[in-house]
Amino acid sequence: MPSAGLADTLPRSRGPLTAAVSYCARTLAVAGMEVRKLLHDPTELLTRAVQPALWLLVFGQVFTRVRAIPTGTMRYIDFMAPGILSQSVLFIAIFYGISVIWERDLGILHKFLVSPVPRSALVLGKAISAGVRGLTQAVIVYILALVLGVQMDWSPLALLGVLAAVMLGAAFFSTFSLLIACLVKTRERFMGIGQILTMPLFFASNAIYPISIMPRWLQVISRGNPLTYQVDALRGLMLAGGSAGFGAGLDLGVLAAATAILIGIGSRLYPTIVL
Repeated sequence: MPSAGLADTLPRSRGPLTAAVSYCARTLAVAGMEVRKLLHDPTELLTRAVQPALWLLVFGQVFTRVRAIPTGTMRYIDFMAPGILSQSVLFIAIFYGISVIWERDLGILHKFLVSPVPRSALVLGKAISAGVRGLTQAVIVYILALVLGVQMDWSPLALLGVLAAVMLGAAFFSTFSLLIACLVKTRERFMGIGQILTMPLFFASNAIYPISIMPRWLQVISRGNPLTYQVDALRGLMLAGGSAGFGAGLDLGVLAAATAILIGIGSRLYPTIVL
């Protein structure tokens, strides 16, 4: 008989506290399984470092010299660093759903669905693991920012805020990716839709230019773009003397609420991918 997992060792009482502990344990078990995949393939971290390095070292350095984009008294490379971190998180998370399609094709997903683990715990566990992957991008961008002399805020509260913003952004976009996977169900269609979505989400945000210089119609779209709120929060939390235009509390609240809604939808759609 296989050894019992962490979730199976918990008491089976129906008390609310025990139920909550059991739910958290099962969620973390799913997240831990997903994170171990990253540990087995650390080369992914190196390949993921290429894109933010190019944006910061090439695009950022050039536009800092040109001074074509108005950023007030802030250097453009400083203004851009939080946007590139958000972009890196987006690009990792938006393709996260393809792993669900692989799991279905390999028969792993069927085992998940016949287990007693709540569907929302499966979706939330995957969202948490995507957040952990996002944190690896934060480390990479922070190292690059230090090399480039970006003025960072190193206070513990600011660092905790950055951690929250990165994890919430990764959780949102990975869950959104999972919903797409549940709807299209094939790798080819999923990759096509993912590639279509990444650039509009990025360029219709405040990642590399302020909302104020956008055309009016694009400003409306940008304010409805979740990536805008992640960038805004990071710009207020990462940078020394930085400020969030909407307020970091509102930014994190929007991301948390949007992620919770998607997790609820995802828990309903998740079983349909096997149909």
